[in-house]
Amino acid sequence: MSRPTEEGSLPMYSTFIPPRQVKIGDAAAFVGTTPRAIRHYHEIGLLPEPERGGDDRRRYGYEDMIRLLWIRRMADAGIALDDIRDAFADTASAGASSVADASAGTDGDHGIAGILERLEETLVAQEAELRRQRTAVQRMRTEGSRMGLLSDFVTSRLKSLPEGSLRQADLDNMLVIERIFGPLGAAVNATRYIALATHPELREESDRVDAAEEALDDTVAVDDPRVAQVAAQRHAFEKALEAVIEDSGLAQEDDALFDAWDALHPPAPDEDEVGPRREPGSMSAFEATGKMPYDFSPARLRCIQLAGELAEASVEVP
Repeated sequence: MSRPTEEGSLPMYSTFIPPRQVKIGDAAAFVGTTPRAIRHYHEIGLLPEPERGGDDRRRYGYEDMIRLLWIRRMADAGIALDDIRDAFADTASAGASSVADASAGTDGDHGIAGILERLEETLVAQEAELRRQRTAVQRMRTEGSRMGLLSDFVTSRLKSLPEGSLRQADLDNMLVIERIFGPLGAAVNATRYIALATHPELREESDRVDAAEEALDDTVAVDDPRVAQVAAQRHAFEKALEAVIEDSGLAQEDDALFDAWDALHPPAPDEDEVGPRREPGSMSAFEATGKMPYDFSPARLRCIQLAGELAEASVEVP
């Protein structure tokens, strides 16, 4: 390399001579990686092990550095190291000298194109997941509570309620319902807590019945008269709650929920649907029974059964 000289003098040239090989630290610094990463490339067969010098240290030449640069660029693009190794293997089998040749249209192009297609699909899925996470965070900030972690379909159903009118136990239950039946099931279930939140006397009666059920612990026999009494109380309360939901117009809002859900999630043309459609990842109530632990005593389980029988009998009576 020449440099400016005084007029009339002979040109001066740099005496710097680039090294023919460099140590692993210099190689890592130039490429922008670490010696540990380069050693890992050797371990997985991504970069051939170079010859060692007289001091038993690795020495890297020009071709090694070119390969390291391509590895770094491909890794920065999100391509997995295993896929990069396969790309180099395909290129080598095609007789090409570098990944750049494969990208330019050699026989190795097909293999790299497949890798890039899979990578793009992965990135699209990651972008969708990031959007979902950002929406959840924004809902949490807007709602100011864990209600924002429920699906938007559920939180929209609850937005009209006064702040603080929902209890943590209410949110806990809707979280479980959403896991089992999906957002639509949780949104419909939210109607119950809307009625309780807007009718203090109904909430008071709900607390009383809940406390009576909890009192049916392991010290209470299954045939204890209190079991049937509490079951009757539960049945009477549920009937009263149902009447409030019907009279207040909440039942009609539930019908609108189904219509809105169907508009957002139309069934596929070839879908032969029988009964309510469950969301992907949800499970049936029967499946959930064996997976979600409820520490109910035999007496309390019997109470739930009797309350269910009373509800069925009331429906059958004309």
